[in-house]
Amino acid sequence: MLRNLAVAVAGAALAAPAALAQCRPPATSHEARLLAFYEVPALFSMAGAPTLLQRGTLIVGGEAEPVPSPSQVLTHPDYCYQNTTNNTRLAPVFGRPRLTVGLPAGFALEGSYLPPMSVASAHVTLASVAVSQTRQLVVGGSQVALQLRVHGTTGSIRGPITCPAASLQTVDAGQPCYGTAASRDRFDPSSLGAEAAIGTRLHRVALYAGGGANWISPHFQAGFTDASGNTDRTTVDVALVRGVAFGGAALDVRDNLAISSQIYLVPADVATLRFGVAYRIH
Repeated sequence: MLRNLAVAVAGAALAAPAALAQCRPPATSHEARLLAFYEVPALFSMAGAPTLLQRGTLIVGGEAEPVPSPSQVLTHPDYCYQNTTNNTRLAPVFGRPRLTVGLPAGFALEGSYLPPMSVASAHVTLASVAVSQTRQLVVGGSQVALQLRVHGTTGSIRGPITCPAASLQTVDAGQPCYGTAASRDRFDPSSLGAEAAIGTRLHRVALYAGGGANWISPHFQAGFTDASGNTDRTTVDVALVRGVAFGGAALDVRDNLAISSQIYLVPADVATLRFGVAYRIH
């Protein structure tokens, strides 16, 4: 999912057998913006229209979204490194399961967990949790649902991000990816967020819109050993605040089954499409 990050951290460490450097790029740098860009698919935003759940209600489901590609501007680092590598991708789609449990007083607890698994050349572990409260209001004679929600995500994605096999070369030691073994890099998405949404229902269709803010602190660590035995373990860390807006619709296919779609917009970074399915057990 994240090989495009290669262009933000690529380069060979030539000064020492085991080079460890810490880079904290400014918020306006290409590196910081690229890390924020790839944080977006992992954000645990609400999956469907605000719904008041009864205590003990259990909903299982899942979501999927296309992994976007960054602009050409972001694919050229301007702070931590000056070299670049090929712009490749690990997977075109990101998905995860969801579980929601209704609690007293309109509260609900949501969770998602991807156990350690391999998808193509990526090794992924991701966990998310959220707590929300939904209230039914009457506005202009119509019933609407108002939901307030906080959420958090942590995890790691490992794989050949900076120097995949296709980028390796043994011609010029001064150029990136000088070696014979693909890199073993790590990207750790990490976020906390708060959001609010309001929705209304038209027969079997629910419409909603909302917004909020995310506090993100993604971490990246390179892991490439070149043909001379030099190891680059440079880390890149940023801490940013991002405003978000979203809107979508959910369709009740049956009384206990719904499908949904959502536009999720982070004005500073990217807009994505999210698709979900939810099955109410009781």
